Amino acid sequence: MNVSRRTVLATAAGAAVASAPAARAAEAADPLPDATARTLRAAADYAVEKIRTVAPGVTAFPVGTKFEKWTYSQNGDWVGGFWPGTLWMAWLHTKDDTFRELAVESARRLAPRQSDTGTHDLGFLFYPSWVTAWRLTGEDEWRTGALRAADSLIRRYNPRGRFIRAWGGLNDPNNAGRVIIDTMMNLDLLAFASRQTGDPKYLDIAVQHARTAGRVFPRPDGSTPHVFDFDPATGAAIGPATVQGYSPTSCWSRGQAWGLYGFTTMYRRTGERGFLDTARRLADFAVGALGADHVPVWDFRAPQQPHDIKDASAGAIMACGLLDLSVATGRADYRAVALRLLTALSQTCLTERSSRAEAVVARCTRNRPAEDGIEISLPYADYYLLEGILRVLRPQDVDRAIDLSSP
Repeated sequence: MNVSRRTVLATAAGAAVASAPAARAAEAADPLPDATARTLRAAADYAVEKIRTVAPGVTAFPVGTKFEKWTYSQNGDWVGGFWPGTLWMAWLHTKDDTFRELAVESARRLAPRQSDTGTHDLGFLFYPSWVTAWRLTGEDEWRTGALRAADSLIRRYNPRGRFIRAWGGLNDPNNAGRVIIDTMMNLDLLAFASRQTGDPKYLDIAVQHARTAGRVFPRPDGSTPHVFDFDPATGAAIGPATVQGYSPTSCWSRGQAWGLYGFTTMYRRTGERGFLDTARRLADFAVGALGADHVPVWDFRAPQQPHDIKDASAGAIMACGLLDLSVATGRADYRAVALRLLTALSQTCLTERSSRAEAVVARCTRNRPAEDGIEISLPYADYYLLEGILRVLRPQDVDRAIDLSSP
């Protein structure tokens, strides 16, 4: 572990001033066409009004829809951070304090999960909810809770293989050496913890995991498997596998999007060039795999693609990552693809034609191999669509919420 305290503190000191100019630079490099601005603004307005209508009846954490109505988890499962995160995005767009109050109320229900050492998903749970709450309110309870969650997450680190295990309790031998591409999105909670405490141990672990993932996940063409297994006792590599993709040699589109966004974030937090290079490889594959409609299929290498079922959530996540990557690389073409993704989702994947629908985004697929949630709505699709649109329309506001700073 060799990320220095100086690096951590320098990143923290620069965060407040680096991000807004970077966001403006990307915007200036590729001015937003009026028609695109109108489309994205209308989609954000639709999303906010849908959330305003549905929110009073939401008493737990949406996990997906059944017959267009939300189904819920009481403890949040792995997706609990996205509902309060969506409410925070709605507040940024409207400045309506009703959304702020609902976001606070929802986030507080996640408090018991701070000490959950049985999952790698603490970043998903606490970054869009508690870290965002701290950044937008300054109230220390949110910072303290997020730091406790980071302490729980680092307990899952395997120093022999230099990875954070994905699934199973700390003493459960099953899946003890299993790593998944999704974990790249949980590492920013650890970067946050190092910035806040001045203790490099959190970021050290995040960097070591990201280096391991960057070594074993990307194939020569930039595609990735969902899973990579290690021997937990020795740290020796075993090989690729999958749970939510078509096969170990396929490319599950949401996993590819998690990787693209996660490696770009790790570059932003560390300045380590290898993370940026990996993000670009993943991005270039994903962009090349998109069909003419710009809505990703659920797996870029499933036999029926490009005529297979869709996963709009992969498109929303990918758009956010590409907007980040455009700033990091200075390449306007990444931003252009992100805008096409957001426009396509806004024009073809919203629930506007349904009077029953409680979600914003349709055409999402949760787990195709398990036949679980085929082209339904998912809470992270709603969250990342709003995050992506507001990154374009209100970059300074989004920076306040999630920190868009670069090294």
